[in-house]
Amino acid sequence: MAQQILSPSASWSRIDAWLATHAGRDLALLRPPAARDDIERAERLLGPLPGDLVESLRCHDGVSAWAAFLPEQSPLSVSGIVDRWQIRMDVAAENDGLTRRPWDDEPWWHPLWIPWAESADGGAQVIDRRPGPDAGRLGWAGHGGGGDFTDSWPDLASLLHAVARALHDGGDVRGLHPYLTADGGLWWDDAGCEELDGRPLRAAPVGLR
Repeated sequence: MAQQILSPSASWSRIDAWLATHAGRDLALLRPPAARDDIERAERLLGPLPGDLVESLRCHDGVSAWAAFLPEQSPLSVSGIVDRWQIRMDVAAENDGLTRRPWDDEPWWHPLWIPWAESADGGAQVIDRRPGPDAGRLGWAGHGGGGDFTDSWPDLASLLHAVARALHDGGDVRGLHPYLTADGGLWWDDAGCEELDGRPLRAAPVGLR
């Protein structure tokens, strides 16, 4: 039987509860829900946003500072999504970045990609809105080369569900395990990691105990 994927709001509720118990510093970085007017303004420029992204933004309008409580990505605010999309569009227009190169499976950027989160080095995790069976999948748009949808998540809800499940039930998110840093932040890394930047890591507690 296929596993039922929780809605983004249900997964955020579980993630928030875990952070409140074990990593309050990170919980404080999560911004309040996005205003409906802000989402509507973004959609006038970008077109309709995916439903699971809107639901996620209605839980938290991104973060106030980059944080690692999601593995490899930090969620953007509505204004951050618009800013990153516009910057990518401008750069692509100047450098023929909307055209797929023969050696790449994807162009450097596509107007129907929505940058919902970013990595520590500024790479964009995008939601692919192009029509077809892969609509809604997550991929990466880095600083060079084409977009990468290798082993992509089928949608944002699936990623958030996996994070909530790992925190509450144990396990990993595609090979990355949750840890607590020396200053009480959540971090994701390979199994068996013992330190980060020379400071100790400890395995994150499972559940709310």
